[in-house]
Amino acid sequence: MALFQRKTGFDIDPFTDLLFNALLTFTFLFLIALLLLNPPAKTGIIDPKAEFLITVSWPDGDPNDIDVWASGPKGTKVWYKRTQDGLMHLDRDDRGLANDTQTVNGQEIINPLNQEVLTIRGRPPGEFVINVHYFKSADQNPVPVTVYLAEVNPVMKVLSYHSLILEQQGDEATAVRFTLTPKGQVVDINQLQKKLVSGQGK
Repeated sequence: MALFQRKTGFDIDPFTDLLFNALLTFTFLFLIALLLLNPPAKTGIIDPKAEFLITVSWPDGDPNDIDVWASGPKGTKVWYKRTQDGLMHLDRDDRGLANDTQTVNGQEIINPLNQEVLTIRGRPPGEFVINVHYFKSADQNPVPVTVYLAEVNPVMKVLSYHSLILEQQGDEATAVRFTLTPKGQVVDINQLQKKLVSGQGK
């Protein structure tokens, strides 16, 4: 305060000095409390309510329709007509370009992303089989498909990541198989082929 006094020429009595310091302390404590009440948002963090996440994708803008079929313990099965069974849930039936447009404020918006996501929201013991099926071809071309299997809890861990090619309409391939033990551990990850598609149409 002596510096303030020299520069301004004003005398600062001890009471004013005490009030000034109290005000600075109060302001500092208020700012600290405000930061604690409103912590900065954490960006880039995904907290899916699932134990396992299976992502099947094919090239953006590809017009062809690829489907995910999955079977689990006790005969549970998920596909486009049955998007949930037991603890398995199919997020979306992506039909290539067929359902990738929407109109917003009179303007047509195209989402080129081709992706289907399957979640497993528990750890029931038994085998899970994830298949991909080339349901309908718009251009008669082979389609490269990428399959990603991750264990989400307790930490994110990639269990399988690979690509395969579906040559023509009607092709079906087992992308990944794995088994959960009674203790919830993942064992026997493989690609032994098993048919799941029953010939039902959309």
